[in-house]
Amino acid sequence: MKVTIRITGDVLSAYIPKKDLEEPIISVANEDLWGGSILLRNGWRLALPHLPQDTRLPVTVEANIRRH
Repeated sequence: MKVTIRITGDVLSAYIPKKDLEEPIISVANEDLWGGSILLRNGWRLALPHLPQDTRLPVTVEANIRRH
């Protein structure tokens, strides 16, 4: 699913247009964000693709929901 990762002030969030949902990111698995997973406040864990560490935000990527 397409996800836009953006930062507003000091809050990193993920916007999912298909669901018209924006949730704060509460946990990041990889220090550089890309190529790991993120945990959203609503409990969803999304796997992000590998991107260069200096990728500027906002950016729209294809992410996968990770099941436990």
